[in-house]
Amino acid sequence: MFDKVLIANRGEIALRIHRACQEMGIATVAVHSTADEHAMHVRLANECVCIGPPSSQDSYLNIPAIISAAEITGADAIHPGYGFLSENDKFAEIIAEHKIEFIGPSAEHIRLMGDKISAKEVVKKLGIPVVPGSDGEVADITKAKKIADKIGYPVIVKAAAGGGGRGMKVVHSANELESAIQSCKKEAAASFGDAAVYLEKFLTLPRHIEFQVIADKYGNVCHLGERDCSLQRRHQKVLEEAPSPALNSDEQSRMGDIVSKAIKGLGYVGVGTIEFLYENGEFFFIEMNTRLQVEHPITEMITGIDIVREQIRIAAGLPLSFRQEDIKFSGHAIECRINAEDPFTFMPSPGKIKDYHAPGGLDVRVDSAIYSGYSIPPYYDSMIAKLIVHGKTRNECLMRLRRALAEYVIDGIKTTIPLHQSLIREPDFINGAYDIHWLENYLKSIK
Repeated sequence: MFDKVLIANRGEIALRIHRACQEMGIATVAVHSTADEHAMHVRLANECVCIGPPSSQDSYLNIPAIISAAEITGADAIHPGYGFLSENDKFAEIIAEHKIEFIGPSAEHIRLMGDKISAKEVVKKLGIPVVPGSDGEVADITKAKKIADKIGYPVIVKAAAGGGGRGMKVVHSANELESAIQSCKKEAAASFGDAAVYLEKFLTLPRHIEFQVIADKYGNVCHLGERDCSLQRRHQKVLEEAPSPALNSDEQSRMGDIVSKAIKGLGYVGVGTIEFLYENGEFFFIEMNTRLQVEHPITEMITGIDIVREQIRIAAGLPLSFRQEDIKFSGHAIECRINAEDPFTFMPSPGKIKDYHAPGGLDVRVDSAIYSGYSIPPYYDSMIAKLIVHGKTRNECLMRLRRALAEYVIDGIKTTIPLHQSLIREPDFINGAYDIHWLENYLKSIK
């Protein structure tokens, strides 16, 4: 097992990793920008190293500074968390070159799944259903029009190296296609340094369903069930739940087996998430995330498995501590992402927290690194907390979530807590009758 792990991240996920390490008897190193000098993970870690000024480019994305911090402190492993360098194949390669263990998959698998075109081709061969579309990049507009005519409008243009909703555009007719492709190529080149785009059929009312997988270095693979991440704004997840209210047990089992077999065939090691669009009883692959997901706690709540702990054990060369038949899914869990934003205009709201009170009680979990007197910096993602609630049934979970949101106090800044309070009282949400477009339409209706 590792003696010391450097956490190459910040905020709630850095604290989450620190806690897992402490429970395993592993010392931690926190790296931080000057803006995060007083952050909770910095205060609690065994050691800390400042790696640069506030800009992410000069700190949390500064590979030489992170490697130097690991070497100076004698860390024998680096956990990237999510975001920042977590899916950077070059980072994983450089870590390996310095004889430090990367707590994540191989650079090869990060690279393979980071390119949406190659990922789609690979998973299709492994038996995972994909959305009808182009076989690879579309560089020629004539070819693109033929493909779009074949699969039928509307279609969606996507950046091959895309993510976070950037480099995507829905096209409803042939006369819009060329300008959409040019627009996406320009955005993709600016955002990802890769202008390649491809086409897919645009599903009208799908849900976003993802399956959590985990695999060790000895060929053992398990799936930990699915999560429903359909409540999204501008392709960014707002609330997630597990299991999905849209699936039956046969669909859950069938797709779980398919993704497990695919991961085994891929030779993948570590945790990962395979994401699908689900419509009319059919699943269509959209991407694989080769890292820990923001929403991993709801899976932990219904399985009782500490995913971060398993992730660290796997990287240390240990086998999975369970088998597929050992996993028992229990109850229902929902996660609300709490952002430092106006709840309805979504304008960022950084600043000092005057009063802070987290909700508690049976089956209520808060993953956050904020505290009374903490100043939220304006330089990073606005998510400041995750409220995760579990119940024996979905209804019990919803009632517990209402109570927990009412208890949650974050004073001094604006947060999205009021939005979540409104969402979970909507009949469509209560009935589980929503899709990936529902939230956008709801927000338009309340303006």
